[in-house]
Amino acid sequence: MLRAPITHPDVLHALARAGHGSLVLVADAHFAASTAVSQKAVVVHLALAPGAPLVPDVAALISATIQLEAVTTMTAPDEELGRVARQAAAAAGSPVHDSVSREEFKALTRSDDMALCIVTGDTRRFANALLRVGVTTPTHPPHGSGMIDT
Repeated sequence: MLRAPITHPDVLHALARAGHGSLVLVADAHFAASTAVSQKAVVVHLALAPGAPLVPDVAALISATIQLEAVTTMTAPDEELGRVARQAAAAAGSPVHDSVSREEFKALTRSDDMALCIVTGDTRRFANALLRVGVTTPTHPPHGSGMIDT
């Protein structure tokens, strides 16, 4: 059994295939994943019930699994809705947070850079977080041949 923060096989497979600059969308339950996401992206439905799981919870798990370099959210029409987007961005732990218009956000989700879309049960509006995959730095220096010493 894996000891990683994420154990869902489809999510792990898509994350492993995503390279630097790829996009991962953690979407709220209202997001039109069948029409507003690139056909090249893997779509995983994780909504177990209304409100479960929440976008910030999934974004935090993604950031604990892979390196992120930026988070993009939709610009919300008011402060209350904007707070939801900021919670999602903060949970991802990325140093860069951009907020773009709804049209710009959807253009990004339709781009060829989209690798994975995770649809959550989060029913709050503007809870979507678009995560840009960063470069992973090794935690241990490589061993001469790259093979694990036995």
